[in-house]
Amino acid sequence: MGVQRVQNVASLSKDEIPAEFVRAEKDQPGLTTVRGVNLEVPIIDFSNPDDEKVMQQIVAASCQWGMYQIVNHGIPSEVIAKLQDVGKTFFELPQEEKELVAKIPGSMQGYGTTLEKETKKGWVDHLFHIVWPTNAINYRFWPKNPPSYREANEEYVKYLHKVEEKLFKSLSLGLGLEGNELREAAGGEKMEYLLKINYYPPCPRPDLAVGVPAHTDMSTFTLLVPNEIQGLQAFRDGHWYDVKYIPNALVVHIGDQLEILSNGKYKAVNHRTTVNLEKTRMSWPVFLEPPKDHVVGPHPKVINEENPPKYKTKSFGDYAYCKLNRIPQ
Repeated sequence: MGVQRVQNVASLSKDEIPAEFVRAEKDQPGLTTVRGVNLEVPIIDFSNPDDEKVMQQIVAASCQWGMYQIVNHGIPSEVIAKLQDVGKTFFELPQEEKELVAKIPGSMQGYGTTLEKETKKGWVDHLFHIVWPTNAINYRFWPKNPPSYREANEEYVKYLHKVEEKLFKSLSLGLGLEGNELREAAGGEKMEYLLKINYYPPCPRPDLAVGVPAHTDMSTFTLLVPNEIQGLQAFRDGHWYDVKYIPNALVVHIGDQLEILSNGKYKAVNHRTTVNLEKTRMSWPVFLEPPKDHVVGPHPKVINEENPPKYKTKSFGDYAYCKLNRIPQ
């Protein structure tokens, strides 16, 4: 086994953690988190019959926060519970069984452990795979155990479509576009849904380590469900805050592609994840991304002499390559 999984490191760590997981002081949660304050990011009720009000709330939160939580989103709680149950069951399998869907060279998809460009590591293992559209799916990276894994994921995605369409319509109207124009500019029917399951095992020094370091998502936007263990943090007004957990809510992260398409009106959120001393945290983000060859830039209808383009136009594949390799965009 080439890479040591964090789950195994955690099982061997009693009071301390290996040096490669200890963050620099400026990144340590114990020193940089504002304690005793849960950041109450906007909460948007999707069941509100006033569509205009919901649209305005989505636009305002996307401009001012880049992160919000949707409640009454129409995804049955039992569908989310099944998604979480099969993901949890997978990570509790024997190591050799998880390795059956391990990443292969050149593929983003599969089970793995992030190896960062610098020497520090995140306290997390993960499973990545595309869940939509069907012609982009590679079932080689979908676990066959538990047997209900595929069914639970496909059922969840079926409901996620409706949330995605409502968000895109609102965000499009918020830019003065027609309801379908922003979605088309983001890839339309070829847009890919990339599921990631994050598994953050208990950590004896949660003050020193992070699960995923500070970043903005490369996606257009991200729809995420966590388990009940606190861990999501957002950077706001120069400080790191815990984001209040709301049962059965969907967390929305505005990503880089939406910031680019809106020419900076919508803001990608800088966020990170912390880890827990005694309990395992998990999360299920779905990244909505253009296909690699899809070209993204500021939407032509939002730029003019008073609002010139602030971002370069390039294929999503080129953008992702630059971001992952820390090449200036």
